[in-house]
Amino acid sequence: MINKRIKDLRIENNMTQKELSDYLGLTPKMISFYELGQRIPPQDIIIKLANKFNVTADYLLGITNIKHTNVQKGIKIPVIGRVIAGIPVNAITEILDYEEITPEMAATGEHFALQVKGDSMAPRICEGDVVIVRKQNTIDNKDVAIVLVNGDEATIKEVHISDAGITLVGWNIAAYTPHLYTPEDIKNLPVQIIGKVVELRGKF
Repeated sequence: MINKRIKDLRIENNMTQKELSDYLGLTPKMISFYELGQRIPPQDIIIKLANKFNVTADYLLGITNIKHTNVQKGIKIPVIGRVIAGIPVNAITEILDYEEITPEMAATGEHFALQVKGDSMAPRICEGDVVIVRKQNTIDNKDVAIVLVNGDEATIKEVHISDAGITLVGWNIAAYTPHLYTPEDIKNLPVQIIGKVVELRGKF
């Protein structure tokens, strides 16, 4: 359904595949894949398409035949219990719940929510809280990020970046000592940035 609606809306708006691909930052070939049903657009592309054509994401996805609404609905993202190396977030079946984010936030990239385990970031981020994470593999110095070390379960830490490497800092300094990973560690373990924490939703 989404492939037909993308094509129909593009034609209704007198756009070529090249014009639409330029707007989305993609290749015309990818637009062709979408319209032929050979690829499914990711969440951020669906939001951009909905905004461009002034329709709802539900209409694009074939959930409804109502094109427009005066009320902007939140976008549901999965709350997961853990992140594992090599498994795309959208392939994880261990979904604990769902959270809603605004269409504006969704348009900035792919997001997921993660339930916090442990107290390394206490007292500001506690066990059981949920953080909203934008998927990205680079961050700025002192951002709070989701980090995967040695393929193990991901951890949430403040990341300090320096010539010596990266230091993962938990805010509960009394219980957790900051840990430095050298450039060699980052490459060999490896140490991977999974995403940036963009919002905390305390549950207690």
